[in-house]
Amino acid sequence: MTRSADPASSPAPDPSLPTPKERRGLREEAGLTLEQAAAAVGVTTSTVRSWEAGRTAPRGRKRLVYAQFLARLGAPAEPLPDAASDPVAATAEAARPAHPPRTAEPAPPDPRTDPPDPRAGPVRPPGATEPEAAAAPDGPPPPRTRAAPEGPEAPGAAEAFDELYTRAAPGLVRQTYLLTGRRLLALEAVDKAFTRAWDQWPEVATDPDPVGWVRALAYEYALSPWNRLRRTHRHPDQPPADPADRILLDALLALSSVHRRTVMLYDGVGLDLPDTAAETEATTPATGNRLLHAHADLADRVPELADVPPEKHSAVLRELLGSLRPPFGLEPRPAAAVRGGGERRVRMWTRATLSLTAMITMATAYTATTAPTRYEPPMWPGESVSGVPPLSGPQRLTERSQELRDRLRADPEAGPARVAPRIE
Repeated sequence: MTRSADPASSPAPDPSLPTPKERRGLREEAGLTLEQAAAAVGVTTSTVRSWEAGRTAPRGRKRLVYAQFLARLGAPAEPLPDAASDPVAATAEAARPAHPPRTAEPAPPDPRTDPPDPRAGPVRPPGATEPEAAAAPDGPPPPRTRAAPEGPEAPGAAEAFDELYTRAAPGLVRQTYLLTGRRLLALEAVDKAFTRAWDQWPEVATDPDPVGWVRALAYEYALSPWNRLRRTHRHPDQPPADPADRILLDALLALSSVHRRTVMLYDGVGLDLPDTAAETEATTPATGNRLLHAHADLADRVPELADVPPEKHSAVLRELLGSLRPPFGLEPRPAAAVRGGGERRVRMWTRATLSLTAMITMATAYTATTAPTRYEPPMWPGESVSGVPPLSGPQRLTERSQELRDRLRADPEAGPARVAPRIE
């Protein structure tokens, strides 16, 4: 495989792609796994999962190869081509069933706002027309630039964001409260998620599921294990007044974070099993096993589920989650306050970055100006040393030494005889 190129520099126009839900349907109709699809396109399994979930979109040559791969999955069955000449077609055709694939059905209504009404229609980016919403997944993702609330680059962005916030924020606050049992953490998680959505509004506005984009961030922030270290969120809040609601909330909090999130998406929000698996970044069989284990644990703790058949657990849980009443209000902040807080935070970080850069520049200039240009050895100060005898010159000769000196001076004989021993 060659490296992906920028679509703007590619000589051929970018091919159009089906919606993320149709991509997953075409692959499942052909009987291919994520690993087989990734091997056929030449990418990793997580990349194909992100493409099918709509979180990212392919670009450049990968987009062309992926479009050809999906086109061959949706085309009528043909003779198997040579694997050496076209590995994408060979992989797709080898796994194709004998019967022709069914036509991909339109996406069912998908609520993502409030558990009491899980069958509401999907939230489309406010202010966008139907052709724009249908063409959003096909084009490359927009650049990650901040959209101003007013101006020629993003007209009506503030109104669109406010409409999305008004429709989705109350339901997301309720969902995050059921996940954590903490009111302040739920409000903080939703506030952080929508603040980031406003910072990346061009990307969110063109996303096929903007509520799911924000919901994923809110869930990740609310279920972060680092919140346990914060004194404010260390313990759950006051339990609900109704004993049945208290038992249900305690049972939910007793589940692991992964099972809790799966139950909330499938039973609370009303997503189907493939969409729940895609949002939790797991396979469909693994998500089904998680639901079965979570329902079994809840049936042991919640009396309303004890005598209910396993196939009806989801319906009963949906009613119980929709009727649970927290002991306090869960009203999120106004949309204008969220937008203003995000803008102030951006301005603050921008000023802090500029100030730090200026300080580093000034310190570097001062150091370069005052630093010495050559090495100067240090002058160590003198110290007094004790215990060393003073210098007093040569010692006085003893009598024996004087006698030997006189004899050497008096005898002028030279040679070995001078030093030869003799008896005197």
